[in-house]
Amino acid sequence: MKLKYELLKEEKNTKARLGQITIREQTYQTPMFMPVGTLATVKTLSPEEVKETKAGIILANTYHLWLRPGEDVVALAGGLHKFMNYDGPILTDSGGFQVFSLANSKDITEEGVRFKNHLNGDNLILTPEKSIAIQNKLDSDIAMSFDECPPASADYDYLKQSIERTIRWAKRGKEVHNNPNQALFGIVQGGPHEKLRKFSAEETVKLDFDGYSIGGVANDGEDKEAMYKAIDYSIPYLPKDKVRYLMGVGEPIDIIEGVIRGVDIFDCVLPTRLARHGNALTKYGKLNLKNSKYKTDFTPIDESCDCYCCQHYTKSYVKHLINCNETFGARLLSIHNIRFLIKLTEDLREAIKNDNILEFKKEFIKNYYGEDYE
Repeated sequence: MKLKYELLKEEKNTKARLGQITIREQTYQTPMFMPVGTLATVKTLSPEEVKETKAGIILANTYHLWLRPGEDVVALAGGLHKFMNYDGPILTDSGGFQVFSLANSKDITEEGVRFKNHLNGDNLILTPEKSIAIQNKLDSDIAMSFDECPPASADYDYLKQSIERTIRWAKRGKEVHNNPNQALFGIVQGGPHEKLRKFSAEETVKLDFDGYSIGGVANDGEDKEAMYKAIDYSIPYLPKDKVRYLMGVGEPIDIIEGVIRGVDIFDCVLPTRLARHGNALTKYGKLNLKNSKYKTDFTPIDESCDCYCCQHYTKSYVKHLINCNETFGARLLSIHNIRFLIKLTEDLREAIKNDNILEFKKEFIKNYYGEDYE
């Protein structure tokens, strides 16, 4: 069994759902936040530190691992789990998002995408078949179909053509997928257009993937209203007995809104990126630890947080580390921020059990953003 999703409960007031994913005989509850380990490492953290945040699935990046160290090196090591010493589930993206950020529109053809290697300028091509072959060798637990990632500004006609190509690419990728231990997800695109999202979802579901992702919501220029529309227009056409994954989304309010709309799993580089810039996520909003007011603040970042950082260190000390560009500061904030988002999904699971997720959202917004948030 590659992957099994079981729907345990639907919240009575919304589309939010409590579920569980079984991968390699281990079970993980959803909703779930997945930390990102782009280069087979969650930045600054050891696998043990990642596990201590109560993370389940983590992500690795197909494009970057293809370039360095190469999928053949990872395969020789015994696959990603052994290579990076992480015994939990791993999801690999298709490499599409990175490739499309490097390519010109004229370089996108039916065959695939031509672009220049960002490290040395070499001319490369990534096709649906190549993306799947790389992921097969990486031996992640979940692989993603290769899809076109159109810009948020793309017009309706371009999006329609893009979706049709993505569906053809998904079929080609599925046909060559040959890792029996690896689940394969399809990706729904369509921008903020209801008709296109419906078409994309229905045609992708016909290909019968192990799970489904909602893409095109974390591109540059995408606003929250468009994101929520994309989810609303996709979810009704995705099967209830398969995982639903919102790609690249990690702002706390977006996780809450995604869960309310029926999403199961999320990923984002946000917690570690914020950490490297000295910012901490708390239930009362983001704290910039570079601020002078924390110089003699000898309290934890969050009194109620059970993470290693909050249990052992103060704002004053973390501020000192950040100001001195000490890596330990980024590590501590990364631990805290990842744990914050994972704890948020744990709290959302409880809210679904208690059928009070709308009340949870209201209270969260009041604390995080203040009374004036709209």
